[in-house]
Amino acid sequence: MIKAVLTLVCPPLAACRFGCAGCCAAPIGVFWLAGMVSIFYGMAGGPANLMGPSWNTMGLGIALWVIASVWAALTIRGAENRNCETRGRNRLCNRILSDADESDPFEEVRKAR
Repeated sequence: MIKAVLTLVCPPLAACRFGCAGCCAAPIGVFWLAGMVSIFYGMAGGPANLMGPSWNTMGLGIALWVIASVWAALTIRGAENRNCETRGRNRLCNRILSDADESDPFEEVRKAR
């Protein structure tokens, strides 16, 4: 359930957390951010500076968001099929989403004294 919700709400985080992020998290993030910016820009009137919302610009933003969500879902499905274990995890995602069983580096320094 959390995978599906996270894939729809924040596709780059879903790809980073549950998928093979080394190859896909950055482009998914670009599509998602471009979609959000396009939606907000469309609400403000778009490139034609309309008095109301620019539905074409908002439609473009929704399309980009859907592309990012589908791409993240495919990435997660590929990770579940173990297609990316040979590539390893992304270093950035390892920093952001560290495993719970990792030891604390400061604790190791205290033990060395």
